[in-house]
Amino acid sequence: MVVKKVMVVLLFTLVATSCVFQKVKPWERDILAQDKMKLEPNPIENALDEHIYFSKEAASGGQGVGGGGCGCN
Repeated sequence: MVVKKVMVVLLFTLVATSCVFQKVKPWERDILAQDKMKLEPNPIENALDEHIYFSKEAASGGQGVGGGGCGCN
């Protein structure tokens, strides 16, 4: 019974991680290099957002993390 559970867990792990081993093909790299695929597709808009965040929260960096410059977390 235990061996059966271990085998099921191993099989699930193998299936869940099978896509990790795939390489990006040369003809797919042009899609990944497009501006819309960047984490920050518009650097000017990101700079303005950072400035507004800094001005209102008195903090810089750490976007996407909870809390602000008030020290209340």
